[in-house]
Amino acid sequence: MIELIGTMVEVGTVEMVYEGRLVEVNEYEIHLESDSGWVVIPMDRVAYVRQKGED
Repeated sequence: MIELIGTMVEVGTVEMVYEGRLVEVNEYEIHLESDSGWVVIPMDRVAYVRQKGED
């Protein structure tokens, strides 16, 4: 996942899919910069992380 830092990604959780530029990843959370501002997603809620545009 670290190789995706700086790229546009989709982060899927049970509730929704977030899109934005991946800024930081650590063992507790993922930080995205999205059109609507900063998003911090706890790792225990993340189902997947993939580069935007991948199937």
